[in-house]
Amino acid sequence: MMGSKVNIRVVVADDHGIVRMGLIQTLKRLRPDAIISEVEDYKSLYKVILNEKLDLAIMDVNMPNGTVQEAIDYIKIHQPELKILIFSSQDEELYGMRYLKMGAGGYLSKLSSTEVIETALTAMLSKGRYVSDNIKEAIFLESLTGAAKNSPIETLSDRELQIANKLAEGLPLKEISNQLNLHSSTISTYKNRLFEKLKIRSIPELVEILRLYNQ
Repeated sequence: MMGSKVNIRVVVADDHGIVRMGLIQTLKRLRPDAIISEVEDYKSLYKVILNEKLDLAIMDVNMPNGTVQEAIDYIKIHQPELKILIFSSQDEELYGMRYLKMGAGGYLSKLSSTEVIETALTAMLSKGRYVSDNIKEAIFLESLTGAAKNSPIETLSDRELQIANKLAEGLPLKEISNQLNLHSSTISTYKNRLFEKLKIRSIPELVEILRLYNQ
């Protein structure tokens, strides 16, 4: 189905227009014949999956109206042959292997160079699989030790984990400070430390991490 004589059909799912634009330009450079759809949330992605026969789905993790696990499950039900590439700013070594285990065919960091992005897209279009050297190493180490790399959640103190869960519930800092009888600035410091330890930049990413590691 991914032979060169057949037009490749790709959906690019990301809630940032500039990211979609960059990916589409790169895809067009690699495969001028590609037919590309773009969406900015999970709901729109499900609609495309339902209505179009696709070869490759490139999707971010943190988008509105759904979760990456739901999206992968949805794809496996409706288009089981569809190849999935997760394109995320999350730390590759901590999360890449997790998404592969969920059923994605590849994981690509948004911090990757143009060369690496082109390599990953070419691999996904031809083989439906892309594993970076970092993830290969993590898989190799896991096979040697029989254990996955420690969850970053395990690096959090009890208090940090408590605040992480309250942030994930959507509580404002003021409300958390009232509940825990701590100053708002203290909660803010904890939040910054959490984000630093988990290598994240937003509450949706925090929600996703807590969900991933509480499975």
